[in-house]
Amino acid sequence: MIIRKLKDIEKMTQGSLLNKKYGDISIKGVSTDTRTIKKGQLFIPLIGENFNGHKFIDKAIDGCASAALWAKDEPLPDIDFPFIAVDNTLLALQRLAKEYREQLQTKVIGITGSNGKTTTKDILASILKTKYNTKKTIGNLNNHIGLPLTLLDLDEDTEIAVVEMGTSNFKEISLLTDMARPNIAIITSIGEAHLEDFLTKENIAKAKLEILEGLAPDGLFIYFGDEPILENRVKEIQIEQNILSYGMGKHNDYVCELGKMDQSGLSFTLKAPITSNLFVPILGKHNMYNAVAAIASARHFNVPMESIQEGLYHIDKTGMRNELVYAKGFTILDDSYKSNPDSVLAALDTLYSMDQYDQKIVVLGDMLGLGQGEIEMHKNIGISIDPKEIEYIFTIGPLAKYIGKAAKKNFKEDRIISCNNKPQLIKRLKKVIKPKSIILVKASRSLELEDVVNRLKKDVVPPKSEVI
Repeated sequence: MIIRKLKDIEKMTQGSLLNKKYGDISIKGVSTDTRTIKKGQLFIPLIGENFNGHKFIDKAIDGCASAALWAKDEPLPDIDFPFIAVDNTLLALQRLAKEYREQLQTKVIGITGSNGKTTTKDILASILKTKYNTKKTIGNLNNHIGLPLTLLDLDEDTEIAVVEMGTSNFKEISLLTDMARPNIAIITSIGEAHLEDFLTKENIAKAKLEILEGLAPDGLFIYFGDEPILENRVKEIQIEQNILSYGMGKHNDYVCELGKMDQSGLSFTLKAPITSNLFVPILGKHNMYNAVAAIASARHFNVPMESIQEGLYHIDKTGMRNELVYAKGFTILDDSYKSNPDSVLAALDTLYSMDQYDQKIVVLGDMLGLGQGEIEMHKNIGISIDPKEIEYIFTIGPLAKYIGKAAKKNFKEDRIISCNNKPQLIKRLKKVIKPKSIILVKASRSLELEDVVNRLKKDVVPPKSEVI
């Protein structure tokens, strides 16, 4: 993490240390949250629509913060404490992160995409750790606040950092890539997520490609070459850096072919630029692509194939993404972190491939942020669900009801249950779960369907199978 004297922080933030006697005091790390602040950290009070961090300065001091940034237009408390006055604390946080990143020798890999960026990050970090001192974005800290906090958490001896970059509007990734200055930029996918903001997938591709604005002059751009919109946009851009594509299509630089998928994970063959049979202990065909993006990045940093396979075996995976949760007599496929049409179809495909279960149930909540076509997109999901594979469809949320309505074309009405709230959903699920069932749980983040996963895991015991 960043360790600097306050006189250096003053310069890096373009602020003003209000009492110069504190100039030689050092801070060790930064925090924007007094609930988790640690001794010696720099407190950065942010201002949001419903909060003002400046009001919690007493808690920051009680938490043994060494100093604090302070917005010039906020009333300064009458206490003797090391304050650095800045015009805007958020901009100062971002400026500090950018300056710190420029002082590091760390190589940075930036990952963006509508789907797959978190899993790609997890896979890649696990591979790189076999050879390098590696750190990655924790959880989902991938926005205008999370990314600078991630950069400022890097130790000076970190050799490679793998960071996520998320967006919901134009110029957001421009800001992030300007701070991170990646040596490798990866785009994993272009999907329907954030169509409400971007209106078209072409605009989403345009926004994701902003990552190239901060790419190092000698850097590498890696992208999913089986996505037509992205492939066409890449043909139009002119950059001096090297470019690699990956996918199943033979036109890609890294060509892969799916092998066997089961509950333990998936095997696949890398057919170009070298031939190698590989295994990754995570579910879903789409994760083959995420693994190949990670492999291409690792090979750029000269990680040998033996180490790559070792890293694939030991992935430290972020939760609630295609995660198998074992309950009392049944299994949950927890993919509750987020949802959009592409990721739902991928999750369904994963569920279909799991032949060892006697009963398959889907629990689908609203897919949010899809814009004007949201109802039609939910209907399309309902029509696409295979009645030969799925026994029950449960929905929760006003938009997800359209999944159930459309599914009636292929399913009997008593196999589709639309619920208004989580207690009702859990109650209805309890009535149909059998031994050796698997239940897919998926919805947009705000529905917090991990509550359903936790209750099912804790409370539900399916009835015993009848002995014939």
